[in-house]
Amino acid sequence: MYEVLDDTGAQVILGIESSDSIRRLAHHLHTPYETVRLAVNRLEDAGYLEYDNGLSVTNDRVRDAARELIAASARVSPPSIDEAYVIPQFGEWPFAFTRIDAVYVWTQGGYQVGRSPDDYPLFLAVRDQDVEAWEAFFESFGLPTALERQPNDEIESSLQIVLDPQPTLDIEHVEGYPVVSRGETIAYMRENFVQFQSALAMLDRMYDDLDLGVAYREGERAQP
Repeated sequence: MYEVLDDTGAQVILGIESSDSIRRLAHHLHTPYETVRLAVNRLEDAGYLEYDNGLSVTNDRVRDAARELIAASARVSPPSIDEAYVIPQFGEWPFAFTRIDAVYVWTQGGYQVGRSPDDYPLFLAVRDQDVEAWEAFFESFGLPTALERQPNDEIESSLQIVLDPQPTLDIEHVEGYPVVSRGETIAYMRENFVQFQSALAMLDRMYDDLDLGVAYREGERAQP
């Protein structure tokens, strides 16, 4: 099994949702279509996947092996920021990017604030009932979790996962990312108006159905 399951193959197996097409899976994984297509062909030849009106995994043991491989790889070589955005999609429970990450997703990567490669929290809304499961999941990848952002000098990793437990989740999808609703994101931005004034103006330009009435001075830029 493991001679076929390289990192790409493992991500393909873990990223498949019911009746996915190759193109949708590539979008979901934020990986070039051709890279995913070649991995799918290899895994299908090995009998790990089948394609019948959509992709499906033939055996749950294959998913377990893929998760073990990705987790072991992450513990040896810490995931990059881009990889960290994909890893939650390998979990078995619903989630949505929230807070700063919701702004980042809804602006389609156009607005980034308050983070650096050396101190990069990811903010995930999860269901109350799934918090312990998510904590164990991220621990297997060597990623620390907390319910509030931790000072960078108090954790060993430059990446951290900040969980926001909620009774229920209102999930939308933008560019392949699950994210809290645009309305919830805008409310968060208004609560932190000084930090997100430029981002609100950016959203106003991006979405024709918005009329946020936010003043924008040409030359304003998001902080790194």
